Amino acid sequence: MPESSPLKGETIIFTGTPKSLEVFDLVREYGGNPYSMPLIQVNEIEAATDESILKRCADFDWLIFTSQSAVKAFHSKMNRFTMTFQDIPSKIAAVGTQTAAALEKIGFTVEFIPSIFSADVFVKQFKPTEDSKLRVLFLKGNLAGSIIREELPFHVEEWTVYETGAKSDSVNSIIELLQMNGSNTVLFASPSAVRVFEKGVVPVIGWEGYTIGAIGHVTEKALLEAGAKVDVKPEIYTLKELVKALARRKEEIQ
Repeated sequence: MPESSPLKGETIIFTGTPKSLEVFDLVREYGGNPYSMPLIQVNEIEAATDESILKRCADFDWLIFTSQSAVKAFHSKMNRFTMTFQDIPSKIAAVGTQTAAALEKIGFTVEFIPSIFSADVFVKQFKPTEDSKLRVLFLKGNLAGSIIREELPFHVEEWTVYETGAKSDSVNSIIELLQMNGSNTVLFASPSAVRVFEKGVVPVIGWEGYTIGAIGHVTEKALLEAGAKVDVKPEIYTLKELVKALARRKEEIQ
């Protein structure tokens, strides 16, 4: 438990889809007040081809997951068609410890995680073999970039298992919180959330008057391109480490 309360009185707004309450508890331990106001919503894509693709998964040497949302959608399909991890002997790669934990929770063993949790680092470090005939399946969302397909030197197929859309009902709630007197922080975990915030919140509030935190250099880049100043970015790209980095920053400037 933290020994001090560097976030005392601080309103912490999480703009991503919440995956765990643990990070909210950490904010409270530091004295802060967490609010979950996701600007994006994630839904599984169900298609007539799901069962046939799911059964083909066993034919791939590796399955790649870059988000917990992909794991959740994949697991839903497994349950729908009564399959378990034992039916899919492929090796598993995950971008991020939280994604890996979600996979291990449903029985898989994760054999590769990049040192930095982003797709551009993944493609540089993922070198399981020199065999260019390796078959890889990338399970992704509809907004995922093309870097994994284009830059891995293997045959990469993609399966879009979930879609991300704007959750605009959180916009007004965020505006109301930021308009209240007090110290506020807004945390971003994806470029998608940045875009919704830029379109809905910024015209009313602007980018000034509150602390901004980002997970990862990709989200940081999206914020900078939108005209924001990024105050906090952790070395390890997780929400928990972002909260810890925020607490250290607040402690330093008190």
